Amino acid sequence: MSKIDEVRAEMVRAMKSGDKARKNVLSLLLSGLKAKWVDKHADLTEEEENAVIQREIKQTKEALETAPEDRTDIIEKNKFALSVLKEFAPKALNEEEIAAQIRDVLVQLGIEKAAPRDKGRIMKALMPRVRGKADGSVVSRMVSDLCRGA
Repeated sequence: MSKIDEVRAEMVRAMKSGDKARKNVLSLLLSGLKAKWVDKHADLTEEEENAVIQREIKQTKEALETAPEDRTDIIEKNKFALSVLKEFAPKALNEEEIAAQIRDVLVQLGIEKAAPRDKGRIMKALMPRVRGKADGSVVSRMVSDLCRGA
């Protein structure tokens, strides 16, 4: 079952139960998935679906961070939207799992002791493995720490 079908089914459940806020969040996510599907003119891969979901999560986090503190209605709305969107996001890798992926890449590239000049090569090989499953800034920080010898 594709994410489009999953989101559509959840949206129908939300409509039937009268949960307008959840229905609105799911409607936005469904629109994003359908737009990507139309642009591609073919079914989306799991990676493409996850990229759309991650983009929606990122935009919602940015809206949450930029909301004025006195606008609790906006803050609550975005927190709720984030919780709904995370239901459809792929399971995120923890730092141990990211570290295991980094070790695998180091072996693949034949790097015994990573130096700062190796960061680009490592990231180029690593990102396709963790894209959509890990926060890019966390991955970058871990690789930087490794290359500095931290």
